[in-house]
Amino acid sequence: MRDAQPADQTYTIGELASTSGATERALRHYEDLGLLSPTRGENGYRRYGEKDVERLQQVLLFRACGMGLSEIRGLLESPGYNAEEALEQHLKTLRARQRELEALVETVEKTVETMKGRQTMTNEERFRGLKEQAIETNENTYGAEARERYGDDAVDAANERVRAMSEQDWDEMHELEQGIIRQLKGAMATGDPAGDAARKLVEMHRRWICGYWGKGRYSAQAHLALGEMYLADERFRDYYDSRAGAGATEFLVAALRAQLADGQPGAE
Repeated sequence: MRDAQPADQTYTIGELASTSGATERALRHYEDLGLLSPTRGENGYRRYGEKDVERLQQVLLFRACGMGLSEIRGLLESPGYNAEEALEQHLKTLRARQRELEALVETVEKTVETMKGRQTMTNEERFRGLKEQAIETNENTYGAEARERYGDDAVDAANERVRAMSEQDWDEMHELEQGIIRQLKGAMATGDPAGDAARKLVEMHRRWICGYWGKGRYSAQAHLALGEMYLADERFRDYYDSRAGAGATEFLVAALRAQLADGQPGAE
């Protein structure tokens, strides 16, 4: 194992670029964004210490996990930032991505072998890779917030329900998802979140989330809380607004509030 670097060792920008694989231009950009804060020698040249190296490694790891630079900066500068906890969370993301890629590779390999007549595929095998990809996409986009709000057990259970879906279940859930968007557009056109069209929308949305949550996990309160989470995060807003039009998320949540105020529809 390589000996640890001296605590007082510093690097020039060229040396750090060579060591890390980041370009000098990228290092300057990170400094402009406040992600790195090298000192300056008497000659005015940048010098990077071990803390800079550690911080750069974290930046590059988070970038590899798909985070944007502004998001990384907010994370690193947050008062409660804990590098170990943050990296453990992103390790889960990487492992999930690894499972997705392994499933996709296996699916493609079997598909090619089937096309060559060397083997046959079951319908479960045909859709395994696609389901893993859907799980990974959802984890990357919404996983952290969902796990914080509902807990790891609930999210893991939802992922397992997706893995266990038959081809018919998968198709029905996809069609219901598309139907919700169509119903949302129609309900928005009425302008009445308490009307019949909105009532049907809420019922369709309930069936959709129950398909992922499973029996015994639904409640009107949890449904409402999910809607409030939609409003609080631009990524959730974008899902509906980009498909049904500007204001779609606000209308959906208004419909949830109007329809679920008395605790209905019933639990499943």
